[in-house]
Amino acid sequence: MMKRNLWLLLAVIALAVGPLVYHGKDAEFAGSDNQAEQAITALDPDYKPWAAPLWEPPSGEIESLLFALQAAIGAGLLGYYFGRRRGLAEAGGKPQDHAAH
Repeated sequence: MMKRNLWLLLAVIALAVGPLVYHGKDAEFAGSDNQAEQAITALDPDYKPWAAPLWEPPSGEIESLLFALQAAIGAGLLGYYFGRRRGLAEAGGKPQDHAAH
């Protein structure tokens, strides 16, 4: 079990560090939104977007922070859900339906 966890940890580290090493120091990572915008502009230079964001973050760092916060909240909710299900399964119980009482 310990050996498997070590291999999984090494795989995660390789997946995180690999792209940074592959692209090098001066590489610019562009999001898919930017790439899609560039492709659309190349195909149709007169294209006008039909929708606009309700609020634009003041900087790229704030946008990254909000994205990371959204991911952390989602991961926390998923972790809670699966942890609760596993705990109930190990205890041999099922979720109680309080509405039925």
